[in-house]
Amino acid sequence: MKHIVLTGGGTAGHVTPNIALVPVLRDAGYKISYIGSYDGIERKLIEELNIPYYGISSGKLRRYFDLKNFTDPFRVLKGFSESRKLLKQLKPDVVFSKGGFVTVPVVIAAKKCKIPAIIHESDMTPGLANKLCISSAVKVCCNFPETVNSLPKDKAVLTGTPIRQELLSGDPEEGRRFCGFTPDKPVLMVIGGSLGAASVNQHIRSILPQLLEEFQVIHLCGKGKTDESLAGTKGYVQYEYIKKELADLFALSDIVISRAGANAICEISALHKPNLLIPLSANASRGDQILNARSFERQGYSMVLEEEEITDESLLAAVRRLYADRHTYEQSMAESRQMDSIHHILSLIEECAQS
Repeated sequence: MKHIVLTGGGTAGHVTPNIALVPVLRDAGYKISYIGSYDGIERKLIEELNIPYYGISSGKLRRYFDLKNFTDPFRVLKGFSESRKLLKQLKPDVVFSKGGFVTVPVVIAAKKCKIPAIIHESDMTPGLANKLCISSAVKVCCNFPETVNSLPKDKAVLTGTPIRQELLSGDPEEGRRFCGFTPDKPVLMVIGGSLGAASVNQHIRSILPQLLEEFQVIHLCGKGKTDESLAGTKGYVQYEYIKKELADLFALSDIVISRAGANAICEISALHKPNLLIPLSANASRGDQILNARSFERQGYSMVLEEEEITDESLLAAVRRLYADRHTYEQSMAESRQMDSIHHILSLIEECAQS
């Protein structure tokens, strides 16, 4: 039996594309193992799929001063040692990495063990973890055509991002029942990502009375970020994180507000949901979400409001404009050519596993 090791972690965005590949890998006869951090979000998500999970030590490489910068290199070295030992024990035919700092020691160890590794970059510009992995990978899958030019020509492959297929078959009526909503008002869904988005949450709650005059609101606000004072508010539901019912909630939603992580926006685009993107600011990140958002804006799929521009008034005006123009965005997304990412990546995996 062919054996693949998947790796990726730190945020849900580094795990969900791996999860999207699991059904086709199983259908293709692969035994699947997963290497992630000891206690990252990926552990729970993967163990729920009954996939053997192996935790390793991982450290983050930061571009700013932090005392952990002095200790994390030792964690990475420990992670490399653990990865090498695990790969020798598991003997996979191929490694597939979705990114995040936990993957760096795994991909480098795979090269040392002569196991082909494929890495995937969802954002327009490669993140630091993937930059460190490129020399050890045999192929680099990417999501944006613009990314291909910044990668080695013999490794870059434009594949798009794998979308969880179950998201495409949501039932709006099931979503309505789950939320306790009525059919007489449109639904706005706000997605802050698995880690939540404190400033977006704050502004949404600030304009909630005005929003509720026109919309019913589903608020996915991140771990530990629900507001108990709003529990029971008619037409408003809040959840830390939704997994099983997410497809139904998407199907119910008329418009979506989201961060601009590449996986999230690719899922929203595949579902043809008119969306307002609020990318993580360049002060708080390397600016990748801004590039992702502007690319989708240029293609007519998204409206963009940058974090520094948000006021209660600008956010409310943007939501109203998005709803008024929703059919234009739906049409642009419907006319886009969706890549069959899952089977494209599977064919690369098969090619590498056989070699």
